[in-house]
Amino acid sequence: MVDFLIGIFLATLITALFTTRLYRLLMWYSLNSLTLGILALTIGSQLGDGAMIASGIITLIVKAAAIPYILKRLSQKFRLVRQISPNIKVHYAIMLVPAILVFTFYLAEPITHMIDGNANYVAVSISSLFLALLLMMEHTNVAPKIVGFLSMENALFLLGTTATAGMPMLVELGIFFDLLMAIVVINLLFQYEEVRG
Repeated sequence: MVDFLIGIFLATLITALFTTRLYRLLMWYSLNSLTLGILALTIGSQLGDGAMIASGIITLIVKAAAIPYILKRLSQKFRLVRQISPNIKVHYAIMLVPAILVFTFYLAEPITHMIDGNANYVAVSISSLFLALLLMMEHTNVAPKIVGFLSMENALFLLGTTATAGMPMLVELGIFFDLLMAIVVINLLFQYEEVRG
């Protein structure tokens, strides 16, 4: 079940890279966060970790539902362009994605000897981090950059959840506090985009 959820997590992120419509991008981010929340609930119930179960519930509420809704409302309020064509051509992106996956599995190989869990989880988490960075880099619009940043946070959360068999609750609360601060910054960026446009 965990392997299936991690596969869906990676698939939604890769699909988001090739999305050219803003609302579809928000939908893929929502599905990515939904998968992450279910994954945290699954691992938390397997380990009997109440903190991870709580963070999974918060992920489902905040990341899978609230943030996509807020981003959609802000894009409607500031009348952002819904067509978000990436600067990188599709055939280059198709070559970049497997290259990133191969590179990160090679990069993560020395790290995987130091952990007890599944070594592939670390590689998938690091590759998700690079793919989210690529999502940020391939767009000039502010909304895809914000989704890329939030996807990077999802990848870090995935790394902490799968590689360390659960993060301390204090770390998880710190991540969610950073996320709330990011929402404030997002609002400012949308206002800046409206003024510039």
